[in-house]
Amino acid sequence: MRCARRSSCPVSVALDLLGDRWTLLVVRDLLLFGKASFGEFLASGEGIATNILAERLKRLEHAGLVVRETQGRGIRACYAPTAKGIDLVPTLLELISWSGRHEKTAAPQAFLRRLRTERTAVEREIREQLRSRVPGTKGAAGRPRRATGSAP
Repeated sequence: MRCARRSSCPVSVALDLLGDRWTLLVVRDLLLFGKASFGEFLASGEGIATNILAERLKRLEHAGLVVRETQGRGIRACYAPTAKGIDLVPTLLELISWSGRHEKTAAPQAFLRRLRTERTAVEREIREQLRSRVPGTKGAAGRPRRATGSAP
């Protein structure tokens, strides 16, 4: 599933993985809204098609950004972020901040203000909560429904 890279430029490499119209929305739902199952991702307001969602989740898994877990036979899979995936939190926060400054968005003004004034604390809270979901780490049993930073 690994795609040939267009170049070794860091921006190009990131775009090869994340640069379509759906992948960052799936990452957003995983990291900021605590979504973990296929159905939860599918229920997002943007209306992603099932085949596209399945392909994006496979791509993210193959890239090491998420792990797919099943509790047993016949039980639906859940997705959890890896440490590599959690490292995208600052990127998402910066996109939210930038959009909130320059475009009309649904992001709550209180959250945008907090991003401007307490960026480090917001990022730390989200990362700490997400680390509890990383398989193989202490505290990975439960999964939060939404990151503490009250993201949009």
